[in-house]
Amino acid sequence: MHLEKQFRSRMRKTRLSPSQVLGLGFLILIAVGGLLLKLPFATKMPISWIDAFFTSASATTVTGLWVVDTHTAYTLFGQIVILVLIHIGGLGFMTFAIMLIIFFGRRIGLRQRLIIQEQLQTPIGGIIKLVKRVVFFALIIEAVGVILLSYRWVPEMGFWKGIYYSIFHVVAAFNNAGFALWPDSLSGYVGDPVVNIVITLMIMTGGIGFTVLHDIWYSKNFRSLSLHSKIMIVGTIIINVVSILVIFIIEFDNPNTLGSLSFTDKWWAAYFQGISPRTAGFNTIPIGELEEQTNVWMMLIMFIGAGSVSTGGGIKLTTFIVILLAVGSFLKQKNQNPKAFGRRIDIKIVYRALAIVVTSLAFIFIAVFILLITEDIEFLPLFFEVVSAFGTVGLSMGITAKLSVIGKLVIMFMMYLGLVGPLTIMLSVSQAEKEKIRYPAENVFTG
Repeated sequence: MHLEKQFRSRMRKTRLSPSQVLGLGFLILIAVGGLLLKLPFATKMPISWIDAFFTSASATTVTGLWVVDTHTAYTLFGQIVILVLIHIGGLGFMTFAIMLIIFFGRRIGLRQRLIIQEQLQTPIGGIIKLVKRVVFFALIIEAVGVILLSYRWVPEMGFWKGIYYSIFHVVAAFNNAGFALWPDSLSGYVGDPVVNIVITLMIMTGGIGFTVLHDIWYSKNFRSLSLHSKIMIVGTIIINVVSILVIFIIEFDNPNTLGSLSFTDKWWAAYFQGISPRTAGFNTIPIGELEEQTNVWMMLIMFIGAGSVSTGGGIKLTTFIVILLAVGSFLKQKNQNPKAFGRRIDIKIVYRALAIVVTSLAFIFIAVFILLITEDIEFLPLFFEVVSAFGTVGLSMGITAKLSVIGKLVIMFMMYLGLVGPLTIMLSVSQAEKEKIRYPAENVFTG
């Protein structure tokens, strides 16, 4: 009896934290996906183990970087595996697990609720109701997108192929994964209004965050929205408009991108490429032919990324805005917390935002440093690839397939890091220490 109590006590002590469960769960999902994609009937041609797991990692982390073309290399079964991985990765595997538990009529315990709380970053009260609404919103939005795209693609491709292509690209767009069934992504539809509008609407609704969608649905007006939702909505509009204008101006005369297009198509291309890089890896113009200034701008918005609790990666738009507000408050020489929309932002949120930015930059620096040693590729394409992987964007300057095994492993880790978040990884391997001694403060010169 005494031994049994000791065993149970040890089991309780070795229980994984919510952060560790999420991190481990996605690793298992990547492993299962890689095994499925290596099955003989999943591919049209032989692919290596590293390429199978790379594709699985890219799909699970809703990135879209690929080393073999999705349509050329994978059968219908393989493509469906990729689609399922994208959906689970985008909505979160715990969201699907909870829905299965509900479907089979099982009780959802406190531990499952805590893991969902970690995933959705929301108070534990009413969390199951929120999960149901997340799935409901996702399915409704995707269904609308499929219907709209079908009107465009069914007449062109035929009924079943048009429906399938619509489902594949809508799911990929809403979950902010840049997988496409054409080698040149959506370049064939650079000036197509329906494809441009539907895909970008899917990208934006998936990237703005489920809590924002929930807040918009149940709020009467803008004033009644939460501070997080207000920051996300206004920030998204501003960064998208600025990004569209930057790309339009810089690429206007580039003969390899916008230069050869009509004036109307130039705007469509700038509009699409201004929105896609923040969260999704679709492109309608060749990324490898962009001006260096445009590539640098894209790296910035890929690093910023989408909204919290969304299908996108990056440090998150709210994190970036909180840092800007904190810097603005300091420059105004106000020893106060930053404010937005008549609300004060807690200093702990500023610390968290700062920690996210610093740890993210550190991981990116280490990844680029390693790739510069292992790969015979120029600096800018490598830097672009790493930031794209971290932002789970999926855009590339055409070097993904040229990476060595070590290079692919580094990019896989960066995609995984972008999905679970650098702080989740750091917190999962660290232990909180209670401060027993309060030390005296002393000045440190900075700047």
